[in-house]
Amino acid sequence: MPPEDGTASDASGTTAFLVNPASDGGATGKRWLEIARRAADLGLTGDAFLSERPEHLAELAHDAAAGGARLIVAVGGDGTVNEVVNGIAGIDGVELAIVHRGTGGDFVRTFDIPRSVDGALAVARGSTTRQIDVGRATYRTWAGPEASRWFANIASAGMSGAVAKRVNETGKALGGRASYAWSTVAVFVRWKNVQLTVTVDEAERSGPMYDVIVANGRFLAGGMKITPEAEPDDGLFDVLLIGDVTKRDLMLTLPKIYRGTHLPHPKAELLRGANVSIEAPIPLPVELDGEQPGTTPATFEIVPRALRLRVP
Repeated sequence: MPPEDGTASDASGTTAFLVNPASDGGATGKRWLEIARRAADLGLTGDAFLSERPEHLAELAHDAAAGGARLIVAVGGDGTVNEVVNGIAGIDGVELAIVHRGTGGDFVRTFDIPRSVDGALAVARGSTTRQIDVGRATYRTWAGPEASRWFANIASAGMSGAVAKRVNETGKALGGRASYAWSTVAVFVRWKNVQLTVTVDEAERSGPMYDVIVANGRFLAGGMKITPEAEPDDGLFDVLLIGDVTKRDLMLTLPKIYRGTHLPHPKAELLRGANVSIEAPIPLPVELDGEQPGTTPATFEIVPRALRLRVP
């Protein structure tokens, strides 16, 4: 697709927009020219590249950075951010800005990046940045071989991977929060907890668990504040082990999760560390920023300050 030519007028140098036209139920593609005009009105212009297939944005982002782009503006949802991060993480001199166009919006919540187009464009046009950590996950692909992938927000192994898969397959007609909440309940009633072994740095835990959350950010699943004290630039994951909870536990705790007041909980444990491994007797789905690339066994490594993010 033809790019929209131009360069940003701020000190960041060349700007590239990485656009997922399928995000927000396809509305992003329909509104892209309008969004581009609003960006230009703020003095933010640059080449625009629209994805045509899954994983395409990672390639486009890497090529844009290699071609000299110093500011990458991701236009899409959490999956878009994940793909773009996989194209630019660790590349010196490149900054990321986000114009959220999706239903989850979990990554931007941690940083108070506006969800409105004009507000997000103003942040992108600004000069305030935060150098944050990213995670590197190694897992088994669905086809069997081992693979690695970056994630910016939250990874998990267990039930939450199945929840994200159900939401992605059934759609988000109810909106992000309601769709994830309904899928959480629907998956939970059928899910059987598994005897997991989790190692966080030198600490090891074994026992029946529904989920292991490996968090760099604070939110997942359309606004659940699952790890309310996570700091995305402290060099550590917040690792939440969710044990043998009951249906009653879930129903009583779910409203608290949205407020971030669910911890401490007698059937959960929070650990912090830079390296995490998860082993299970059966393959469990691994989730990275809402995507499901494979299964356990899995390891997660924090990579400190590997991404520069424009923030309010």
